[in-house]
Amino acid sequence: MAAADSHAPASQGGPCPQARSVQAWIEDLPAWDSQHLLAAPPLTATQWRVWAMASAGKFFEGLVVFMGGIALPLVAAQFGLGPAAMGLVTAASLLGILLGALLLGGLADRFGRRPVFIGEMALLLLALLAAAASPGPSWLVAALFAIGLALGADYPTAHLVISESIPAAARGRLVLAAFSFQALGAVAGTALAALLLGARPELDTWRLFYLLPALPVAAVLGSRLLLPESSHWLISRGRREQAEVALARLLHRPGLNLLQPHEAHPHLEPHHLADWRHLFRPRHQRALVLACLPWFLQDLATYGIGIFTPVIVATAFGSLPSGVAELAAVPLAGTPTGPSGPAAGLAELIEGVIVGARGTALIDLGFLVGIGVAILLADRWGRIPLQILGFVGCATGLLIAMAGSGGVSGAVSAAGMAAVGPGRPAHLALIVLGFVVFQFMTNLGPNAQTYLIAGEVFPTPLRGLGSGLAAAAGKVGAVLTAFLFPALLQRLGTGPLLAALAATSLLGAAVTWWFRIETRGLNLERL
Repeated sequence: MAAADSHAPASQGGPCPQARSVQAWIEDLPAWDSQHLLAAPPLTATQWRVWAMASAGKFFEGLVVFMGGIALPLVAAQFGLGPAAMGLVTAASLLGILLGALLLGGLADRFGRRPVFIGEMALLLLALLAAAASPGPSWLVAALFAIGLALGADYPTAHLVISESIPAAARGRLVLAAFSFQALGAVAGTALAALLLGARPELDTWRLFYLLPALPVAAVLGSRLLLPESSHWLISRGRREQAEVALARLLHRPGLNLLQPHEAHPHLEPHHLADWRHLFRPRHQRALVLACLPWFLQDLATYGIGIFTPVIVATAFGSLPSGVAELAAVPLAGTPTGPSGPAAGLAELIEGVIVGARGTALIDLGFLVGIGVAILLADRWGRIPLQILGFVGCATGLLIAMAGSGGVSGAVSAAGMAAVGPGRPAHLALIVLGFVVFQFMTNLGPNAQTYLIAGEVFPTPLRGLGSGLAAAAGKVGAVLTAFLFPALLQRLGTGPLLAALAATSLLGAAVTWWFRIETRGLNLERL
């Protein structure tokens, strides 16, 4: 769709248009001077800018989170961290995402989409600079937590600003297209990390992973300042005149006449808006379960595999020191050594991290292809069928990887997948195939659809709270994974761990079917 020209088409409503809802105006089909109707509502330049600014936030999330996973061995080595401390460093940003989605997402219902949309980017900029300058692990953990807060707030607000600004028929593909930038950010982050480490093979190169994104974040912050407030939110708060002005800016069509607030949202009065108690009323409970539980289950597997894939792949290729705890034993750069001393250990660590980053970039191709197919099918097949199919596919990929690691029998070495069981070698082709299948299916299904559904099953006055709570539920799974995955990998081995993650994926498919609410093409004002 091309951006609409603000002067060429004329509204069917004439110079004194009849009052309509916000979404009705967004769905309105303008006519050219010849009275020839357009096939679909065109998107204006402002609508495309809203989409682009939301997409940028998802890109930064993928970039920062996945580069943080690659930085983990370097941080552990520089600061002398053990497995528990490594888990804390990794979990800091995830915990921040959890609280950011839960608490700051709700602020978008109380104070508006625009202030939160701008504030989260300002917080991200400051936190990135603080992480790059971290003098020690405590400072870094605090900075990563702040990064997580900003990214967590973006989960609901990015979805809201898009879905409340575009026609319903295009909502699925445009929201998922923005979400796909998370995958692009992940690929860009792993590729950039590998390039930086290849050009500057030193332990403190991880600081550049946080410093370099600061400039584009500042540019996006400036651009978000120019966007209008959501007219859906304004009318839900009883601010009709401001909603008309904002909608005119969005659609490039002056003189729009909106329905009175009580006509647009008859179910909730303005003084009851953004109240948690409304979210847990019986009419929203089914939506809550559908939005929250599948997201929690898919994040258990997605973050467990995604964040630690560089370590897993590098270990599989024999490029990391065997044993997670040995990462912290590699001495700092600059220590005088012989050819087989600490300098050799540092070179081995850097080489392992580079191999892991390259392996992750290859696996993330499945990430991108899966999102691409989801964009094509979400508005055709619907959200529920794709989510169920994706969960089943995730379980299949994890079981393939488990077969490559040697299965569930036998004692799996703490090194990862280099040798599984008594004398049984790991089949790396199966492991990589299983991870690629997993990445494709999770992004075709639950990783994409849970995000899409969470922003569509709640009414406008509660949409930030509801989608934020769903994102927070997902990040509970991510935080648990970050804390427990290193220890479980060392204690249980990969086979039993992958089998357990496959079981959670099958459970996600069952929950999706039982609590299904299809939102394809749904007018969100009717919720």
